[in-house]
Amino acid sequence: MELEEMKTLWSEMSQEIEKQQRLTDKLIIDMTQERYTSKFSKIQMYESIGALVCFSIAFFIIANLGKLDTWYLMTFGGIAVAFLILMPILVLRSINRIKRLNIATNSYKETIIGFTRAKKELLSTQRFGIYLSFVIVLVIMPVTSKILNNKDFFIMDHGVRLWILVPILFLFLFFFSRWGYGCYKSITNSAENILNELED
Repeated sequence: MELEEMKTLWSEMSQEIEKQQRLTDKLIIDMTQERYTSKFSKIQMYESIGALVCFSIAFFIIANLGKLDTWYLMTFGGIAVAFLILMPILVLRSINRIKRLNIATNSYKETIIGFTRAKKELLSTQRFGIYLSFVIVLVIMPVTSKILNNKDFFIMDHGVRLWILVPILFLFLFFFSRWGYGCYKSITNSAENILNELED
């Protein structure tokens, strides 16, 4: 075999190896993108169901606004409706933003910067929702009392049962919120580990 033929053969082999390397890299990135995106699919489904529940409750309150016959009940009803509509939208938008991160078109540095911003926004939105949910429980109790029982929560006699139920409700909300926030942190940390594998 002559030197020119060997050079040609070597060049063809190098191009083939390079082509295989590009295909392998693309396959790795595609698999990483799939693994990354699937991390957020489950919580997106749960949050979508939660959003439908919130929208249904908001619609129920709106449909019964006529029963809220005092300025403070109307105010509480408006606050409850705003929370029940806006909070799920903010959460779903944050999940969508972090899930939509495109690993293939961005450099590693751009991917990590984009992920860090989206993670911070998602966890901040969750914390904001958790703190606000404690307030909303207090806001929604008078509204539901008036709509369902036609009784003004602030002038009716409550008895001992309310003073037992409210702390239990807050305790449940506290532990449920901690568990939910822990799930979000775990999922985002797991997704971050997937992205960090690209650096290797």
